[in-house]
Amino acid sequence: MFSRLVRPTMVSARNFSTSKQNNYKVAVCGASGGIGQPLSLLLKNNPLVSELALYDIVHTPGVAADLSHIETASKVKGYNGPENLLDALRNADVIIIPAGVPRKPGMTRDDLFNTNAGIVRDLAKAAAEVAPNALIGIITNPVNSTVPIACEVLKQAGKFDPNRVFGVTSLDIVRANTFIAEAKGLNPKDVNIPVIGGHSGVTIIPLISRATPSVSFSEEKLKALTGRIQEAGTEVVKAKAGAGSATLSMAYAGARFANSLLRGLKGESNVIEPAYVVSNVTEAEYFSTPLLLGKKGLEKNLGLGNLSDYEQQLLKAAIPELKKNINAGVEFAKK
Repeated sequence: MFSRLVRPTMVSARNFSTSKQNNYKVAVCGASGGIGQPLSLLLKNNPLVSELALYDIVHTPGVAADLSHIETASKVKGYNGPENLLDALRNADVIIIPAGVPRKPGMTRDDLFNTNAGIVRDLAKAAAEVAPNALIGIITNPVNSTVPIACEVLKQAGKFDPNRVFGVTSLDIVRANTFIAEAKGLNPKDVNIPVIGGHSGVTIIPLISRATPSVSFSEEKLKALTGRIQEAGTEVVKAKAGAGSATLSMAYAGARFANSLLRGLKGESNVIEPAYVVSNVTEAEYFSTPLLLGKKGLEKNLGLGNLSDYEQQLLKAAIPELKKNINAGVEFAKK
C-alpha cells in the first residue's frame, strides 16, 4: 500500500528554458471561463506541453492570443463554438474539462447537474471520435456524476478505457494540506494528506491519520477540520457572494493533475496522484484513491490503505451518497 503521496512538481514561469520539450497536445474545454483561463495560463508555462488547444463557446481566440504572447515554447490556438470542437480535440494527448456553470450561493452540486451533465456528455462524444486515446481529466461538477456520464458515453462509442478517464479531486488534497498545515503551523508544501472518496460533501474523506508529517488533534478539532475540508467549496461560494465558486484554487489543482498525467506519459517513475475513477476498492463503482500514473494513464490503484475508526465511519457515510450520484450520471447517459 502507500504511506506517502508524492507531491507533483508544479512548473514555475521561468524554468521552461532548461527543460526538455515534449510533444504533448493538451486541450482545455471551457478555456474562457473562470477556471479555464488561469488553468490555461498554468499549462502554457508547463514545458511538457508543446500544443495548447483552447475550446469554449465564446471568447476563446482572444484568450489564446493573450496567452500566445507568453515567452514559452508551447503553441496556443483558440477554437470557438461546437462547429470547431472536433478540431480542438483532434489527436489530443490530454483533455482537461473545466467547462460548465459555476455554483452560486444556495446551490448544491446537484443543482448544476442537468446543464453540466449535458456539456460533459457532448465533450465525451467528441473525444471518442477524434481523440480516443486521450487521458481525460474532468473538473466539471458534480464530478461524482459527470465522470460516470463520460464513461457511459465512451462505452456507447466503443472507445472506453477505464484507465484513461479521471475525475479531478486534487483540490481536496490541496485544501487538506493547506488547512492541516495552518492548524499545526507547518509549511503546506511539507504536508501530505491522502483524501479518498468523491468530490462533494460527505463523500470527501480526508485521511488525517495518515498525514505526512504525522499530526494529531482532539476529537472535536478533527471533526471540525474534516468538516471544513468537506465543505471548503461552499466556503468559497459564500465568500464570493454571488460572484462564482472556486476558480483560482481549482485551476491550480487542475494544472497539478494535468502535470501528473503528463509526467506519467513521459515515463517518469512514481507519479502518484489521487483521482476519481472506475474502481473496485469499495461497493461504489467509482471512487477516488491515490493512483500510480504512467504511459497508459492509470497504471495501479493504490487502494484505501489503513483507515482509523473515525475514517471508517466517514467511508460508511460516503458510500450511499456516492452510489446515488453515480446512478444519476449513468441514468442521464442512458437517456
